Amino acid sequence: MFFHFLKQISGGHTIGQASCSTFRTRIYNDTNIDSSFATSLQANCPSVGGDRNLAPLDTSPTTFDNAYFQDLQSQKGLLHSDQELFNGGSTDSQVNGYVSNPSSFQTDFANAMVKMGNLSPLTGSSGEIRTNCWKTN
Repeated sequence: MFFHFLKQISGGHTIGQASCSTFRTRIYNDTNIDSSFATSLQANCPSVGGDRNLAPLDTSPTTFDNAYFQDLQSQKGLLHSDQELFNGGSTDSQVNGYVSNPSSFQTDFANAMVKMGNLSPLTGSSGEIRTNCWKTN
């Protein structure tokens, strides 16, 4: 259930950009990446420096559509974690489904956002504001 929810929310990467520092390792080291795609990104994201240089998360970064999932099928996911959704595993079928039926992605994404909006965050001494979002304090 959690992975189904995660796939739907990851589809939010159909909008926006990411900084070079978040995808550098992927474009220089990963093997499950289209080589021409990696080369094109390397032009704006050198192996050292350029951390704040931006690249679009998918091929239509200003449109909410299923291009994100199409890109995953072509091994053109910008982030390593995104490409893992289409990498020969159990989530490939969901990616294929969102490519063949774009309206199902839009419906599932909307439902997932409503569910996420209904979560009750921990507050006060029951919660934690992290100084670094990647790890607990």
